[in-house]
Amino acid sequence: MPHILAVARSAVHGFSKAGCGSITLLAGLGVEGDAHAGETVKHRSRVRADPTQPNLRQVHLLHQEMLDELRAQGFALQPGDIGENVTTSGLDLLALPEGTQLRLGDSAVVQVTGLRNPCTQLDSFRPGLMRALLGRDAAGQVVRKAGIMGIVLAGGTIRAGDTLQAILPPLPHRALQKV
Repeated sequence: MPHILAVARSAVHGFSKAGCGSITLLAGLGVEGDAHAGETVKHRSRVRADPTQPNLRQVHLLHQEMLDELRAQGFALQPGDIGENVTTSGLDLLALPEGTQLRLGDSAVVQVTGLRNPCTQLDSFRPGLMRALLGRDAAGQVVRKAGIMGIVLAGGTIRAGDTLQAILPPLPHRALQKV
């Protein structure tokens, strides 16, 4: 059964986020008390480019199975280490189509907007981590494995152990792209 394994937030722009007992998702804004919350983009490089663009990265989700894969490659990572707000288990987040709605706990809903694009900060945190979070598919296309991003459609408080349900959008499905 898919569920939430851990939640995290950070009030300051940094790399990792501290785990906590619960986080509150705010509709149209993101994670209460998190530096990336807001209607417009908060990622520093994106703010420099255009501070008025909509924030499609209000919530960062990563599945535990990716942390397990990284652990097998020698990277000892814990939930929140690479900046994710929500660590899940039992659902391949990277395989979801754009527009999927994720029901988290009793009331929160996050709409998937795209893939997190791995950046060089990963290598500053753990040398070689960026390469481990990038791959190539059978056609030679880049595969990004650093988690997914979403916007909050309905708010609510979520915590470890809460349920996770994916509601797919109508067909045709569009593969996730970097946001």
